[in-house]
Amino acid sequence: MIGLVDCNNFYVSCERVFQPRLEGVPVGVMSNNDGCVIARSSELKALGVEMGTPAFELQQWARQGRICLLSSNYELYGDMSARVREVLEEFSAGVEPYSIDEMFVRFDGFDDATTLALSQTLYRNVRQFTGIPVCVGVAPTRTLAKLANRAAKKRPEYGGVCVLAGDDDETRRLLEQTALGDVWGVGRRLVERLALQGIETAWDLCRTDPKAIRRRFSVTLERTARELRGTPCIEMNDADEPRQRIMTSRSFGRLTGELNELQEAVRQHAQRGAEKLRAQQSQARAVLVFLKTNRHRPDLAQYAPSIVMELPEPTDDSRPILAAAQQALEAIYRPGYRFMKAGVMLLDLVDAHREQLSLLDSPDHAADRERSERLMSTLDELNQKMGRGTVRLGVPRQNAAWQLRCAHRTPRWTTQWGELMRARTG
Repeated sequence: MIGLVDCNNFYVSCERVFQPRLEGVPVGVMSNNDGCVIARSSELKALGVEMGTPAFELQQWARQGRICLLSSNYELYGDMSARVREVLEEFSAGVEPYSIDEMFVRFDGFDDATTLALSQTLYRNVRQFTGIPVCVGVAPTRTLAKLANRAAKKRPEYGGVCVLAGDDDETRRLLEQTALGDVWGVGRRLVERLALQGIETAWDLCRTDPKAIRRRFSVTLERTARELRGTPCIEMNDADEPRQRIMTSRSFGRLTGELNELQEAVRQHAQRGAEKLRAQQSQARAVLVFLKTNRHRPDLAQYAPSIVMELPEPTDDSRPILAAAQQALEAIYRPGYRFMKAGVMLLDLVDAHREQLSLLDSPDHAADRERSERLMSTLDELNQKMGRGTVRLGVPRQNAAWQLRCAHRTPRWTTQWGELMRARTG
């Protein structure tokens, strides 16, 4: 069995942990440079505010005190995500981040009663130890775990935890009530094509012959159909959809504590992640970098840090992505540890063709963007023709000014000494 732990309204929940006054208040978190809304509380959604709404359209409500708009605080969100992961790792060695607010958790070797009890414990403990509310969905496959998590979030009768056996009446009822577009990895165009074949619900896809699905559509959709039947077929990066995050990591051939070797590894992963980003025609708003020591070596000091760096603007250009990744590595690196793994995750991906352009965008900025597109296109073309890695970027510029102006960013409560919360007595 595998579980999916999903943090509810994660960015807003992180803010509410340190500002309880925001509970029950319509809250929106804005994108880089306070451009548009990228995260909404349930109260803000109820007011009809859509994802991507330009912030200037909501300023009157904000001035009237009807809503609260905050700048994105990725350093806080990244640290809170790491804290959630630490809680999960106390119960399972198989924690796999899917995005900054979603993590798969292995439940191998437990009977049904124990799995349910453990899921409920995770549900309570994450909230107790981090302040972040979550929902937990557990099933035999990742696709069913996604559906179970959605049910746990949408249906009050589950109490935030849904465990599906995969072959029982409860699973069948859920599949019958789930529209095909709500199945992990089934996009809008594929929904339209399947509808022509009379396949409109998750249950319809589940009971369709997988081999016929493969012949008419793809092996990826065949895997999805088999997963709905309870047969594991999909690993972390197999879903045929624009990914919500792009992870690139690899274990080292030997343990190392040398900063220059870690820099080389992170540089390689960041470049590869940027290539994947361009291949799926997306842009990233932030970069997460992590390191891991070998937990199976109790004779060595243990350290598994991670940090999120916000990008100046959504981009698929390898250069700012590499610079942010190197800056992140320098922030978390500590001498005296021997690391076995490093990785880079690109977060908060957006469609490159729907990039929001500022009305104040200068001609020079537009020209720089066009040059960036041509450069990255040429780099990718050369690497495709001559072999991956033929053209690589070197060490990024030092002392680059990557800090953003965020007029409404809250303090980085958990990572900056100068921004610690203050308590008063008397």
